[in-house]
Order: sequence, then structure tokens, then C-alpha cells
Amino acid sequence: MTKVIIAGAAGRMGQRIGYMVNQNPMLTLVGGFEQPDSPAVGKDMGEVGGYGTVGVAISGSLEEIIAQGDVVIDFTFHAATMAFAKICAAHNTAMVIGTTGLSQENLADLRALSAKMAIVQSANMAVGVNVMFKIAKKIAAILGNDYDMEIVEAHHNKKKDAPSGTALRLGEMLAEGVGRDLSKVGVFERNGIIGERSKSEIGIQTIRGGDIVGEHTIYYCGPGERIELTHRAHSRDNFARGAAQAAAWLSGKKTGMFTMFDVLGLADL
Repeated sequence: MTKVIIAGAAGRMGQRIGYMVNQNPMLTLVGGFEQPDSPAVGKDMGEVGGYGTVGVAISGSLEEIIAQGDVVIDFTFHAATMAFAKICAAHNTAMVIGTTGLSQENLADLRALSAKMAIVQSANMAVGVNVMFKIAKKIAAILGNDYDMEIVEAHHNKKKDAPSGTALRLGEMLAEGVGRDLSKVGVFERNGIIGERSKSEIGIQTIRGGDIVGEHTIYYCGPGERIELTHRAHSRDNFARGAAQAAAWLSGKKTGMFTMFDVLGLADL
């Protein structure tokens, strides 16, 4: 079985990932870590996560436990993720990365590190969202330039990055579908007298409030009609389950940069 270490083990995502790893018959939970000053250090991961005693204590750093694991699952913060990735590469330990807010430079660095380790990196680990990515591009390609495309995303009030990584990936898929570059046509803010909407722009707007787990809606607006494609996450378990599935999929893979499309068999669709 694949031995798993969880970054940010006491956090909201870390707890649910721990639960899903513990439920997966192909995985063994061997470690988790937090910042050294976290009150969770030394406590049982299962007790912190609310899924019962598992006999695995939360450590104060990745270095303390890196030798015990085959794969590290990380949904923390982009700066921390890049530091963890360098440690994993030095030990040839695989990673599943669901952290959002990674820059293009970060992704390039991860691709370079994947020469020494296997990585699954995705803006969203949920099965339904990855299916949505594929569908979004296909609809855009079919409708073409006669339809305006807009994305609205909503998350809880503690989310640090905006737009969400999922919304940005959706924007990229839409742009690919109609042969555009999101970095050139993306519109992330509208205020004041902005003039008429250009035909090429793809809007991505952000809502933050309460405890919304995650909602993404794409509007394809054409003459006399519109199509709305929506994904709503009811709990973090969707992301955690996908991360566990990705960790199991990495078994036996030594190097390479992969996405959830590879894990789910969607790469060629």
C-alpha cells in the first residue's frame, strides 16, 4: 500500500484528507505535519480530524517524517508548497498538490522538480469539477465567438486567493476552446464607466462570504438565449476524496508531472 503524509494535517482540508486516506484500502496514513508552534503537534491525527484514534501523531515539520512516506498530499499555501516540493524532490517522494494560487513560475519550477519525483497537480481535485473542465471547453468550441462567456465563483470568507484556481482553470479551458489566451482576454474586475463589452473578453468575477465551500458557474450568453453550467461543492470531501485517489494512482510512478485528467482517464477526451 502507498504510505501517505499530509501537509497541514490539522487544517480543515488536512483533516478531511486524513479521513479519506484512512478510508482508502490502497493507502496507509503514516504521518502528518503542521507548523512547529501549532497546538496540534504531538496529537493523534484521527482524534484531531474527528475520525478516531489512528496511532499517528502530528509532527512539527516535513523533514521529521519524510522518510516514512511514499507521497505527500499538500493543500496548504503556495509558498509553503514550493518549499515542501523541494524537500520531496531531494528524497524522491511523490506529491499530490491541490494548493491554489500557484503562479506560472511556481508551475514551471514544479515541472523541473518532476524530473526527480512524480507530481499530480490540479487546480481542483474533485471528480465533478474535472469533468466540468472538459465540458466547458467543448461547449465553448461548439458555440464559438457568437456567445459571450463569463464565470462567477463563490467561496467562504477565509479563502485567501481570488479568483479561485478553479475559476482560472475554467477560464483557460474556455479560452482554449475558442483559440484565445486568457492572460490577454481575461477581465477580473469591472467598475465605473467601462464601455461596451468586447467580443473577445472572458470575465471572471469573485464572491466571498460565509462558509460557501465552492461554487462555479459559467454563463454562455448568446442572442436570445444563454446556457449556464454550474458546479456546487457541498463539502470538502469531494476534494479530499480526489486527492486520495490521486495518491493511490501515483503508486509505482517515479517521475513526471500529471493532472487529475491523467488520474481520471480524461486526458484524451
